Amino acid sequence: MELIILLVIVAVVVAVVIGIYNGLVSRRNRIDEALAQIQVQLKRRHDLIPNLVNAVKGYMNFEQKVLTDVTNARASAVTAGAQGSVAQQAQAENALTGALRSLFAVVENYPDLKANQNVLSLQEELTTTENQISFSRQHYNASVLEYNNAIQVFPAVLLAGMFGFTKREFFEAEPEAANVPTVDLSLS
Repeated sequence: MELIILLVIVAVVVAVVIGIYNGLVSRRNRIDEALAQIQVQLKRRHDLIPNLVNAVKGYMNFEQKVLTDVTNARASAVTAGAQGSVAQQAQAENALTGALRSLFAVVENYPDLKANQNVLSLQEELTTTENQISFSRQHYNASVLEYNNAIQVFPAVLLAGMFGFTKREFFEAEPEAANVPTVDLSLS
């Protein structure tokens, strides 16, 4: 009888450990999937920027610094995405957002450029992509919060370290970077 009770207790403990482990794996995989979604949107953003720079380059002969800043910020963001941590990538993307804001502010000074359909189309695509990045970042950060909470609560905290589950970083945005760049390119 005692052996049966002992086997039942062991079976319950094993089932709880398996359940906790599987839950943590599921949450970790959800974070990886959410980060992959951010990467997709950032790639789209990175692909749009050279087209935008080329579209405005001919009009902005005296604004080469702004174009250079956007190009350099894009290169840094691409590099950080390929080699850096989530925090480094977020910082590089925030710098790119700032450079794009500067570009759109300068575009305001060029009436012909504001009327250019190619520039308008690229600006709209970029705005849509910025919104998708924001939503993807929000989903990623919610997944990280859920995962980090899960590995820090009892009884999972007892198992998380043993199985290599470590705290994940949030994809931080500067407060001003969280806003989508808005530019009125109308002919008013």
